[in-house]
Amino acid sequence: METRAGDPGAFARFDLSRVDSPSFVVDLARLRANLAVLADVRDRAGIKVLAALKAFSMWRVADTVGEYLDGVCTSGLWEALLAAEHYAGGTGKEIATYCAAYKGEDLPEICRLSDHVIFNSPGQIERFRGVLDQAAGHAYSVFDIGLRINPLHAEGEVPRYDPCAPHSRLGFPVDQLEDAHLDGVTGLHFHSLCEQDFAPLYRTWEALLPRIERFLPRLKWLNFGGGHHITRADYQRDALVAFLRDVKARTGCEIYLEPGEAVALDAGILVGTVLDTHWNGMPLAITDISATCHMPDVIEAPYRPAMLGEREDGEAVRLGGPSCLAGDVIGDYVMPDAPAPGQRFAFLDQAHYSMVKTTTFNGVPLPSIWLWDSETDMLEQVRKFGYADFRDRLS
Repeated sequence: METRAGDPGAFARFDLSRVDSPSFVVDLARLRANLAVLADVRDRAGIKVLAALKAFSMWRVADTVGEYLDGVCTSGLWEALLAAEHYAGGTGKEIATYCAAYKGEDLPEICRLSDHVIFNSPGQIERFRGVLDQAAGHAYSVFDIGLRINPLHAEGEVPRYDPCAPHSRLGFPVDQLEDAHLDGVTGLHFHSLCEQDFAPLYRTWEALLPRIERFLPRLKWLNFGGGHHITRADYQRDALVAFLRDVKARTGCEIYLEPGEAVALDAGILVGTVLDTHWNGMPLAITDISATCHMPDVIEAPYRPAMLGEREDGEAVRLGGPSCLAGDVIGDYVMPDAPAPGQRFAFLDQAHYSMVKTTTFNGVPLPSIWLWDSETDMLEQVRKFGYADFRDRLS
């Protein structure tokens, strides 16, 4: 899997020695620029845009996200609590919650916190009908019930990241959808993309529309999920706007998008240090950045993250983390300078789906989190993790 991001932007001039190592550094100015693009699409298309916390939940910048977008989407109780506390509490911003399977004990609180509670199957809705009816009876709890459907139209490059891959557990197969399944349901949700352009979304909708057209008069809203790389420079934003306006006019539904990566695309780096070098058939370097602990998608996808300042020509060195896992390998890189202990380097586009996935496997320390504004040069350490963070996850 190849990343289509990796624009260094203002990080090309950032002094990596200004922060400790390892560290995530998020550029507030680039974040604002991404959010402005999303808000522009929202305004021109007349839709609503929610930021996906599963991808980027650095709540230190929640107020910034709230300046531009309509709210956030969450994946369960804990993210919904985070959303209510930092992103939406008292501001009129929306919270949409979807989970592949809810626990009954979590649902009353999720219903209280959320504007949309989206289920993965009609069976769940029916099973929890009593809980939902009771929650809806409270004056403080006003929420819509949604159903996630599987369009049965695969567009993903990698099956592991394709919600519509064969036998996917995500979403109710649309060819099984019947009128009775929509009792009490006011909206449909689907998600079929992963880091993709407009064309796959258009093809998905063209395949899906004939299957759901007869249900549209019953619906208030449609949620087109995430995976839209809207803030990438070459994304076809004008075509997207025209499409969304047309869908809204044809269906009479409120339309939602839930970008995750697009919110923080190219807005953060992960700074690391070379700890040691040696040779085993090729140059090797061990770093304080671990693929398995700090960038698990490198192993899971797999993909090769872009390096700040990587040269096109020269001898490649294989970079790996400090853990005992033999597969803790980041990749082969021609580094800006010959690798040596103490040398700083950075990987690009690490704000999303990295910070949210870090672990302390092997007792590897978590990266610090820094906020930088490339326009003002403000630099603030938002969080530094220590031994207690490792210890307190265990017993």
